[in-house]
Amino acid sequence: MEKTVALSEDELGLRDALNNYISAHTLPIQTIEKISRFPGGYSNLTYCLTTKEKEYVLRTPPHGANIKSAHDMGREFKVLSLLKPHFAQAPTPIEFSADVSILGAPFYIMEKLEGTILRAHNAPKMQLPAATFTAVSEQLIDTLVALHSIDISTTNLDQLGKPDGYVQRQVEGWIKRYYVAETDAIENMNQVAKWLQSFRPIEQAPAFLHNDFKYDNVIFSSDFTKVVGVLDWEMSTVGNPLMDLGAMLAYWFEEGEGDVFKQYNLSWLPGNYTRQELLNRYAAKSGRDLSDMHFYYVFGLFKNAVIAQQIYHRFKQGHSSDARFGALLPMIRLLSDRAAAEMQ
Repeated sequence: MEKTVALSEDELGLRDALNNYISAHTLPIQTIEKISRFPGGYSNLTYCLTTKEKEYVLRTPPHGANIKSAHDMGREFKVLSLLKPHFAQAPTPIEFSADVSILGAPFYIMEKLEGTILRAHNAPKMQLPAATFTAVSEQLIDTLVALHSIDISTTNLDQLGKPDGYVQRQVEGWIKRYYVAETDAIENMNQVAKWLQSFRPIEQAPAFLHNDFKYDNVIFSSDFTKVVGVLDWEMSTVGNPLMDLGAMLAYWFEEGEGDVFKQYNLSWLPGNYTRQELLNRYAAKSGRDLSDMHFYYVFGLFKNAVIAQQIYHRFKQGHSSDARFGALLPMIRLLSDRAAAEMQ
């Protein structure tokens, strides 16, 4: 179960505002007795709403966010509304409000799924047997295959994006982001950027993409026998599904590939599938051609390096004093080195 933290002074008025809203709109939610916030993350704020009988989750943009970008609560609610009938592991959406007079920003409420999220900071302490990690890594890749197998046309999920040209737009967009945030000359970043621009992967039938599919966003049952939920759909779209798979692999570091990466993932723990085993299972279950998978893996690594570079750039500009952000340059170099080594 995920721990929550007490609310700040600015957040304490949420309960009364929400109870008034629930009453006025006759929502199927009992009176909220307590509100707490899930910690961590750099994106939308997530709260736990506790009533006498059950708990719910509320999502709203961070203060001062541009709600027309990745913090679009209306779009996230629409994604869940379209997806839930076809993907059981999506949380059930309950209510969306664009009225900023309620909480100061748009918000939506959804069901709270119970289970365990395996994270880099908690999984090593659990001392789970290798067989458990084998099972959960299988469940993880099988869930991604199931997501990618949904017919986006008959479900109307195709209205959530433009699959044509998706890969090229992503490549060009992330390269642009890198050079906007560049602080130090990193030759491998330049070489990877050029290679990504010149490579043309085999076309794939478009699918619904989560766009941040990894252990951190998956809820397992308490006995780790099944996936009960997938969270954080804010970046989901439709496009080439191997971009989703490549992004997952870019977070999947194995034992012996550098201790520095262990603080960001748990895939190195004994029993986890290797990246190749994940690919073999995905190919067998999905029937997709993975001949160009190295392209998607390289792009995933490059994208992670760019994200780190953006954070480091903000630190260098004086917008953050967090020492962790100031220490990211070696990580950017390591990610670019690995990406360059995977180019063929």
